[in-house]
Amino acid sequence: MTDVTLTYEDGTLRVEGGPPDIPDADSDPRSDTRRAPAYRYAAICAYLDREGVATDDRVLDADPVDVASPYELREYQAAAIDAWEGNDRWGVLELPTGSGKTVVGLAAIERVGRPALVVVPTLDLLDQWREELSAFGVEVGQLGGGEQHLGPITVSTYDSAYLRAEDLGDRFGLVVFDEVHHLGGEGYRDIGRLLAAPARMGLTATFERPDGAHEVVADLVGPVVYDLDADDLAGDHLAPYDIKRVEVELTPAERERYEAAQGTFVDYLKSASLSLSRGSDYLELVKRSGTDPRAREALLEKQRARDIVMQSEAKVDALESILDRHREDRVIVFTAHTDLVYRLAERFLLPPITHETSAPERRDVLRRFRAGEYSRVVTANVLDEGVDVPDANVAVVFAGSGSEREFTQRLGRILRPKADGGRALLYELVSAETAEERVADRRR
Repeated sequence: MTDVTLTYEDGTLRVEGGPPDIPDADSDPRSDTRRAPAYRYAAICAYLDREGVATDDRVLDADPVDVASPYELREYQAAAIDAWEGNDRWGVLELPTGSGKTVVGLAAIERVGRPALVVVPTLDLLDQWREELSAFGVEVGQLGGGEQHLGPITVSTYDSAYLRAEDLGDRFGLVVFDEVHHLGGEGYRDIGRLLAAPARMGLTATFERPDGAHEVVADLVGPVVYDLDADDLAGDHLAPYDIKRVEVELTPAERERYEAAQGTFVDYLKSASLSLSRGSDYLELVKRSGTDPRAREALLEKQRARDIVMQSEAKVDALESILDRHREDRVIVFTAHTDLVYRLAERFLLPPITHETSAPERRDVLRRFRAGEYSRVVTANVLDEGVDVPDANVAVVFAGSGSEREFTQRLGRILRPKADGGRALLYELVSAETAEERVADRRR
């Protein structure tokens, strides 16, 4: 059978010769060859091998890397790696926060034995992964955080990987996407498409995205091949936990404003035949808001209604009771709005952490929290993922959130095993008889 030559070129595979039905290889009249998306490299190699096609493979410029992870895998971590390898080293591992996803990633790097790229969403995770990867004893490259240099093992932010994807495409035999749900973002998808890396692993606590973009991620990295939730590990590898919902009532004035705003939103949905039961409906609403004043008003009124239930006076009073009840505990208060963080910080003298908090200040607050100088902090989204949060045993979610990912990540922040074997406790403050309550009911 005709020989085929594969090379990497500008984020694509150049295919010269070979049978005419190589999957995903389309004619390129400019070069009189065929081209395929780089991420289809593994599939094309598998096809050529099955067909017995002699192949001159020049795609990867990547010598073997001999490294050993310093960690002994727990039973479920080993099972996760085995499931991934059983799917030709493609796939997503969905494991709860605190279960050691980084340890699984290190094991994958050891087993593949080729140059590896780890892609992360935040600078905090960049630093954490680089520290863990240094245990391999080889040069660790870094893209992001003010550095731009490659090593046999390299950690990069999604932003830096996106900007350099074409240049990186033939450098790595394995790519590990931490918090892989971020890869579904419109621009970040190109990272997965332009890399030829034949081994791919996605790590996340919550794979599905409300906009349905997890289907794109599955095409670029592979499907979920192993999944556990917090309940599977609670009591053994994670702390046992309880979730307590605290329902509060809106004041008459809050109720009047909420009903008016929510009514405007619901009326528009009915008139437009939208239900928001599908992510596509919400995207359609956002798209319409660019040209339809009524759609824009509906979105604005929905946000007003959401703000009213999130920031109700009764929730603030409920938080006061919880903080008083847990004076001896370590508490993280989660909110959705920066303004509310500062309001609560001032009222209850809580150290705040928001996107406005500088990196040195954030590190200092978390250091003091870890040391016991602070027993409680309040934050807006910043600690949901990508930050090494010190041990805490109580969380207060200051609003019923429609995002299962948000809720799961916040729960995970208090699930590290306790030295005394104690239980973790999450309070969910929900405004009664509102859309917030209905969404919380569906999630539960």
